[in-house]
Amino acid sequence: MPAYELALLLRAMPKQELKSTLKRVSHAIFNRGGIIRNIENLGFRAMPYKTSAHGLVHREANYFVFKIDTATQAVADLKEEYSRDVDIIRQRVFKVQNDCDHSCTLEEEMLPPAYREEVQKMIEVGKTQVNRFTYKFKYNSGLDYYPFQK
Repeated sequence: MPAYELALLLRAMPKQELKSTLKRVSHAIFNRGGIIRNIENLGFRAMPYKTSAHGLVHREANYFVFKIDTATQAVADLKEEYSRDVDIIRQRVFKVQNDCDHSCTLEEEMLPPAYREEVQKMIEVGKTQVNRFTYKFKYNSGLDYYPFQK
């Protein structure tokens, strides 16, 4: 299952209602076979601009980030369900990129740039491309004169 980050802005509400809303959000993830890895509370703060959602104007919100693993099809279902929830002002889902294993050694890093493997690959690619600075425009318009002033 791919990893996702679910960013939620919840309306201003008392702690009991906030608790029940977070339970409802998490049960929706669990019911679709997802796993919650982490829940991060970013606090209650003013929004950068006022936002209208479900017929109300909101200027402050509770910010939460859920790190979840779920199926790709379940993400669309979650978005649709959360868009109907009146306690959620805004929700965004971001796919988490997998960490790449970059193995490098100090000896490779200490080499001069011209001797590094990545730089040599870039030089080879540059040799195969057309040099755009030496390319001259050819006047193949079919006219015996240049129509624009030169």
